[in-house]
Amino acid sequence: MAKSENQKLKMLYIQKMLLECTDENHTLTVNDIIERLAELGINAERKSIYEDIKDLQSFGMDILCIRSRSNKYFCGARDFELPELKLLVDAVVASKFITKKKSLELIKKLERLTGYYQGKELQRQVQVKNRIKNMHETIYYVVDKLHQAIANKKQVSFNYWEWNLEKLEKVRKNGDKYITSPCALCWDNDNYYLVAYSSKYKDFVHYRVDKMADVRILETGCDFTGMKKNFDINTHTSKYFGMYSGKTEKVGIYFDNSLAGAVIDRFGKEVVIKKTDSVGFTIEVDIVISPVFFAWLVGFGDKVQILAPESLVKEFKGYLKNISKLY
Repeated sequence: MAKSENQKLKMLYIQKMLLECTDENHTLTVNDIIERLAELGINAERKSIYEDIKDLQSFGMDILCIRSRSNKYFCGARDFELPELKLLVDAVVASKFITKKKSLELIKKLERLTGYYQGKELQRQVQVKNRIKNMHETIYYVVDKLHQAIANKKQVSFNYWEWNLEKLEKVRKNGDKYITSPCALCWDNDNYYLVAYSSKYKDFVHYRVDKMADVRILETGCDFTGMKKNFDINTHTSKYFGMYSGKTEKVGIYFDNSLAGAVIDRFGKEVVIKKTDSVGFTIEVDIVISPVFFAWLVGFGDKVQILAPESLVKEFKGYLKNISKLY
C-alpha cells in the first residue's frame, strides 16, 4: 500500500492500536502512537493525534487518559469484558459437539475481542488437549442448516450414525434417510440435540446433532399435526433426562431436605416444593421415564423415594432388582 493511502487510514490505525495493545494496565503515550505510525509510513503531529483521539471518543470509543507529564491512553469498556470472554471460552472448551480444531479457532476469534495482554489470559485457561470432542468438522454447517430449516418451517432429511464395536461409524436404517419436522435446538448434558416432531407418532423425537450427516433442507413444510400449541423448548426439555424418549408420567417424589439444591438445579425455581416433615419434602413433576431418570435417582441413594404412581414404583423396583443380580 502506498504511503499516501496509509496516511488516509491514520485514525483507523490509532483505533486498532488502542483496541489491540492497551487496557487499564497497558497504555500508550502520544509519542508511542507517533512512533508506531511512523513504522507504517504515516507522518503525524502531536496535535493531529489529540484530534484523532477526540474524534474516536465522539464516535463512541471509550478511550481513557491517565494524566501525567506524558498523557497515557488506553481503551476502557469494550463490547465484551474479560470475565464474559472467559465464560465463553469455558463454554467452547466444555462443548463436546465442537471439534478440537474448531474449538481452538473459536477461542482465537474470542481473543481478538479484547486486547493482546488480556487475550494472553484467555490462552492460559484453555485446556482442550485431553477433552472428549466431536471429530466431525461439518458440525457448524449442520447447525446452520437446522437453524435455517427451523426458521423457514421446512422439513429436513439426514442420515443418522452410531459407533460399532470396531470403533467405526455405522449408518442406521441401512442408509435410509430420516425425515422430520425440526422444532428447536437445545444443549443438554454436554450434547447438542435437535428437537423434532413426528406427526406419525404424535410425539417429539430427539437427535444428537453431532451424529447427523448429509443434512438437507426439503421443500416440504413442517408437519406439526397433533402438536400442542404454544410449544416451549424449556418446558419441553425440563421433563427429559439425557433427552431419552419414553412415556410421560406425573411423578411424586420424596427428597431429603439436603437435596433441595439438586432439585431446584434440575427442575428450576418454579418447581412446587411441599414440606412433609422435618427432614424432607415432596414434589410432583411431569417426567419422561427412562433409564437415565432412574440412574439420577439412584445417585441420591436412600435420600430419595418415588411415591407415585404405583406402577412406576414397581418399575423402579424391577430396575434395581435387575442391577443387583449382576453382583
